Amino acid sequence: MENAKIQKRVAKNLNIGNMKRKSSIKTSLAAIAMAVFLLTGCEKEQFIQSSDLPREISTYILTHFPDNTILQAVIERDGLTKTYNIILSENISLEFNRKKEIIDIDSETKLPDSVIPAKILQYVTTNYPDNFITDWELDNKNQQVQLNNGLDLEFNMNGDFLRIDD
Repeated sequence: MENAKIQKRVAKNLNIGNMKRKSSIKTSLAAIAMAVFLLTGCEKEQFIQSSDLPREISTYILTHFPDNTILQAVIERDGLTKTYNIILSENISLEFNRKKEIIDIDSETKLPDSVIPAKILQYVTTNYPDNFITDWELDNKNQQVQLNNGLDLEFNMNGDFLRIDD
């Protein structure tokens, strides 16, 4: 009889332990699902008026693209990142990071010389005199430009030529 009571207690404790483990696993899975949802589900675009753009971005546009009008301005949030995407007349698009620094310029026409770092502009002018820069991009470690002939050139942060990018 005593053995039966002990067996019942052991079985009960095992069931409680299993239930606690299952509950803990469920809680962990729910927390992981919530984190994934928050990080991926936070992708959000907010259209704003050009008058609501940060001063730094407005100044950049007025300085380098005075003849173009702002057609669309969007603040894009994706997880922890925030960018400002601007579309100008003549099909020019600009992207600024959360610090309001330009990180990407795309155009179908020649970009203003004032938006291209001097060393990169000099390299392109010297080595590709019949071409011009239509796109410029800044990534973590390098800068890239695209020429009107479709050629992509990569430079380091100091503007030194690295390679032709495929």
